[in-house]
Amino acid sequence: MSIESFMQTLVFGVFVGGIYGIAAMGLALVFGVLKMLNIAHGELLMLGGYATFWAFRSFGMDPFVSLAIGIPILFAVGLALDRTVYHRIVRLLGEEKIKNSLLVSFGLTLVIQNLAVWLFTADERTVQVAYAGTGLNLLGVTLPYTRLLALGIALVTTLALSYFLHRTYPGKAILGTAEDFEAAELAGINIHRVYMLTFALGASLAAIAGTLVTVIYGISPSIGIVWTLKALIVIVLAGTGSILGAFPAGILLGVVEATSGAFIGSTYREVIGLVIFLLVLVLRPQGLFGRNQ
Repeated sequence: MSIESFMQTLVFGVFVGGIYGIAAMGLALVFGVLKMLNIAHGELLMLGGYATFWAFRSFGMDPFVSLAIGIPILFAVGLALDRTVYHRIVRLLGEEKIKNSLLVSFGLTLVIQNLAVWLFTADERTVQVAYAGTGLNLLGVTLPYTRLLALGIALVTTLALSYFLHRTYPGKAILGTAEDFEAAELAGINIHRVYMLTFALGASLAAIAGTLVTVIYGISPSIGIVWTLKALIVIVLAGTGSILGAFPAGILLGVVEATSGAFIGSTYREVIGLVIFLLVLVLRPQGLFGRNQ
C-alpha cells in the first residue's frame, strides 16, 4: 500500500468516525444524566434523516441548511417522548430503571420503525447535492466536500455542546445532576426539568447525526438499530460517564475500522471494532476517557 493510499484510508476513517462520534454523543448524554438506556436513539436519528430528505425533496433545501428544521423538530419530539413515555421511568432506581428503559425503548423502536415504513415505505432514500462528487485534493489525498462539511458540523457541535455544558447555568445543572441527582436537587435544581431538557438535547443531537448519515450513506426505516449498536460501542470505548469523550472515541473507531479494512479486508472490519470493544471492557471498564470510580 502506497503512502497516499494509507493517508486516504486514515482520512476516510476520520470522516466516518466523526459521524460515529456525533451519533453516540446524544445517547451518551441521555445515559450519563438520566442513567437509562434509550435504544430507540437510532430511530430518532432515522427521523432526523427523513426530515432532511423531505426538506431536500420538497423545497430543494441543502441538507446541511435543513438542520435548521430538523433540530427543532427532533427537540420537540424529545420533549414529547420525555413527557409521555420516559418521565415515569426516570423516577426508578438502579437495575429497575435500566430494565424498564430497555423494554420501553425497544417497544418504541418497533413503533417508530413500523410507522416510518408506513409513512415513507421501506425503500432506501438518498440525497444528491450538486457538490457531492467534488472535493479538495491535498498531496494526493481526496477530501470530498460533503464529508468535510459533515466532519466540520460534527466538530462544531461537539465544541458547542462542551461550551453549553461547562459555561451556562442549564449546562452546569445537567452536569451536576449527572454527578449526583440528590445533591443537585438539594441545591435547588429542578432535576425533572433537567431530565426533560437532556432528553430533548439528545434527540437534537440525533437529528444532526441523522442529517450527516443521510448525506453520506442514505436513509431507510431499518437503519436505526445499526446506528444504535454503533453508538453503544463508541460509548463503551469513551466511558459511560464521558459525554464529550464520545467524539474522539468515534474518531478512533472509524480509523481502526478503516485501516483494518484496508489491511485484512472489509469483511472483517466490523469484527476488529468489536474486538477493541471487548478489550476495553476487560482491560479498562471505565473506558478510554472515563474516570476510575
